[in-house]
Amino acid sequence: MAGKQPEKKLPVDPATTNPRGIPFAPFVEDVAEYVSSRAEVEPTLRSFQEMISKYQFMDVNTTRRGAGLRDKIPDIKKTLETVRFLRNRRKASSDTPVETTFELNDTLYARATVSPDDTDEVYLWLGANVMLAYPIEEAQQLLEEKLHAAETSLANCEEDLEFLREQITTLEVATARVYNWDVVQKRKDKTEDKTDDDGLEDKPRPDG
Repeated sequence: MAGKQPEKKLPVDPATTNPRGIPFAPFVEDVAEYVSSRAEVEPTLRSFQEMISKYQFMDVNTTRRGAGLRDKIPDIKKTLETVRFLRNRRKASSDTPVETTFELNDTLYARATVSPDDTDEVYLWLGANVMLAYPIEEAQQLLEEKLHAAETSLANCEEDLEFLREQITTLEVATARVYNWDVVQKRKDKTEDKTDDDGLEDKPRPDG
């Protein structure tokens, strides 16, 4: 019984990655050079499929991360605008209190009157039910940094998604090329075998 075909090692240079370390897929231009024999076809196709599965897994995770950032960025912007508003009123030495409403939960709001003297510091949610007080200047700086980081991460996610889908397409094309090359080789082998058989049948048999 024939042993299992060894896995085809794809010649992917680990240095050829995108800025987040995702490797480029191998581009198969000449199948005959890439696959030295038909014995390598099956392990090569299997390796391509494994790489496609890995890219698809990264695609799902990156899509989920991007969706989370899209939900997070508007909240950061809203909080930053509020902090800037309070800071600017304090700098302007305004004595007029601000009447506002603040959210207690998704459907419940409460009215509040905020005096400029009460805006020395603000409380920010850090996640995991943790809230910390920050001087208003530090709060603005922290929020600006968080917003910049979130927008950069979202841009990276969108860039990575485009990159991943390009690599999946490259591998799908490579898979089709290797498969079609194998089909052509099989036909050639059958034609050569038939020609050899016909040649043997045409040879005159020696007299008995």
